[in-house]
Amino acid sequence: MPLNRKVIIIVLDSAGIGELPDAHLYGDCGSNTLVNCSIAVGGLKLPHLEQMGLGRLTEIMGVLPVDTPNACYGKMAERSPGKDTTTGHWEIAGLVLDNPFPVFPAGFPAEIIEPFKQSIGRNILGNKMASGTAIIEELGVQHMQTTNPIVYTSADSVFQIAAHEEVIPLEELYRMCQIARELLTGDYAVGRVIARPFVGSPGSFKRTSNRHDYSVLPPRPTVLNVLRDNDLTVAAVGKINDIFAGQGISCSVHIDNNMDGVDKTLALLREEFNGLIFTNLVDFDQQYGHRNDPAGYAGALEDFDRRVPEIINALRPEDVLIITADHGCDPTTTSTDHSREYVPLLVTGQGIRRGVDLGTRAGFSDVAATVARLFGLSFNVGNEFASAITI
Repeated sequence: MPLNRKVIIIVLDSAGIGELPDAHLYGDCGSNTLVNCSIAVGGLKLPHLEQMGLGRLTEIMGVLPVDTPNACYGKMAERSPGKDTTTGHWEIAGLVLDNPFPVFPAGFPAEIIEPFKQSIGRNILGNKMASGTAIIEELGVQHMQTTNPIVYTSADSVFQIAAHEEVIPLEELYRMCQIARELLTGDYAVGRVIARPFVGSPGSFKRTSNRHDYSVLPPRPTVLNVLRDNDLTVAAVGKINDIFAGQGISCSVHIDNNMDGVDKTLALLREEFNGLIFTNLVDFDQQYGHRNDPAGYAGALEDFDRRVPEIINALRPEDVLIITADHGCDPTTTSTDHSREYVPLLVTGQGIRRGVDLGTRAGFSDVAATVARLFGLSFNVGNEFASAITI
């Protein structure tokens, strides 16, 4: 029978720690999200992540390489091609991709855009690669005048639709996204269709927390399915449910920001169930990485660090906390896109050894294999490290 415990995976969205060997293939040479961010602000103050061993992974200004970390520590390379949210999270859950999701740097072709326009009964604006905040400033007024949605993409595999909530109601925007998701199949099967609602007036537009992601269905089962098949709960916090298109998820809670995500995670820790809490904290990426805001990124990291003791103190004797990331998004480079980077791996709990160096893992899927092993189950993708860390 699966063991009586919760495993908590918290993904610090985009908190990469240095370029992967193939970063040059993605235009990401020199990217190092945490290190470059720390330099830009004159040092990060992350005492609790420091004590967990974060400073032993790479030289982060302000974060010391403590002699005796109170957690297990390491870093992970991504086996799947790509550097997007879906690819990273799927691999954490044990689904390694053979081929990257398609990208459309020149915008989407007519064979997608024309049936999309016909289905929604409107024209569109944009259809190009752009920063989300920049394009609503550029086209927001025209959108309000015409009521046509703004369609755009990025270096990632995404079809994004932006609309003012007072011009196109949320339910209508979500319907447009569902239409796009149904059209984007085969060679056009982007990783995510994303609703990007915003509010405000010209010159002061602001995106809202009513974002919704429509992911392509995972082509194979993940460790989430294995847990559910064994009567364990899989609780999704933030956009996790969207990333997996609901597959393998028992329940899901929406969050407004990082700190709300921590609050919702803590609330689930207090509930009586065994299984996985899978949390995505998106503000690092969405609010600061993509906006090239190292000061904001640093502040968000420090805000999370202050909550780490609260999370650890909420763990039951058998519970295990895993803190990691899904890719990079270096706020100090000229790019506003994700970056191909290693990600940190910090693991703790009352029954977890202290100071175990987990080294450089060959794939994010080692997390999936470890989660399965922690529940006495097997998963055939990745190399588990549970046996190295449990007392």
